[in-house]
Amino acid sequence: MLDPYFKAMLDAAAAAGAPPLNALGPDAAREVYRSLRLDGEASYPDLDVRDLTVAGGVGPIGARLYTPKAAPTPGPVLVYYHGGGWVIGDLETHDGLCRQLASASGVRVLSVDYRLAPENPFPAAYEDAVAAADWAFDHAAEVGFDPARIGLGGDSAGGNLAAAAAIALRDAGRWSPAFQLLFYPVTQVDRTTNSLRDLAEGFFLTKAGMDWFGDCLFAAGGERADPRVSVLNAASHTGLAPAFVATAGFDPLKDEGREYAERLAAAGVPTEHRHYPGFIHGFYQMAGLSPAAAAAVREAAEVMKAALD
Repeated sequence: MLDPYFKAMLDAAAAAGAPPLNALGPDAAREVYRSLRLDGEASYPDLDVRDLTVAGGVGPIGARLYTPKAAPTPGPVLVYYHGGGWVIGDLETHDGLCRQLASASGVRVLSVDYRLAPENPFPAAYEDAVAAADWAFDHAAEVGFDPARIGLGGDSAGGNLAAAAAIALRDAGRWSPAFQLLFYPVTQVDRTTNSLRDLAEGFFLTKAGMDWFGDCLFAAGGERADPRVSVLNAASHTGLAPAFVATAGFDPLKDEGREYAERLAAAGVPTEHRHYPGFIHGFYQMAGLSPAAAAAVREAAEVMKAALD
């Protein structure tokens, strides 16, 4: 059954008759998404938080580093890519989640503010994601990272970027990420899954929304089957970092997330697939709404601590 807190939120949104994000245009959608603070907005005095710049695909991009005050130096870090369909989302929309993960795990989190579509269409976000991961390894000594314990993570489109960056770093042969934390990741944009069809409306993320995100991402053209974005199409998934993949029962993306976890496991990658049957897409950002979602964030933090600490 659908978590009652999520059901109440969805019922209220339906009763309000608010237009979907894909009907607003990118700028307005970003503002609305930024206003949806469902993370609880707690303070975390155990963290040192600072903004910095890291390498992007064509120049510096913004980032935010969350350092637990008790974290060792050098120590592990999770390079994190926010969700939002490659179109919306930023450092602020995921600030609460990154604070929660860093505080609960004791592991640094580096949140990356990659370029957004349609102003910066594919492959801009992908290039930024790979460059930022490279930066974390290249500059590990100066920012206190242990290069042997650098993980890549993200939610939704950010999970897609984390998975794509992990593949790119493996193929380049320069660095070896230690872990992948993939929250309900997008793993293909070139086909319609059963869950995307069956859960097309009514559960926060919609098929129309995903179609709009894809149209924005490929505003300049490009092949949607490109394995740099449809990571299920990668030539090989062997040799990738151990992965944690989370999916939700009322999420249109659940089938592709499950399939990616199965693909990784079949390729010999140590993989944990954790499914939350009563949850919706985006639940990791909703710890302030649902006690069960708050527990899921703590569970993810425990997994990342065990993998990287």
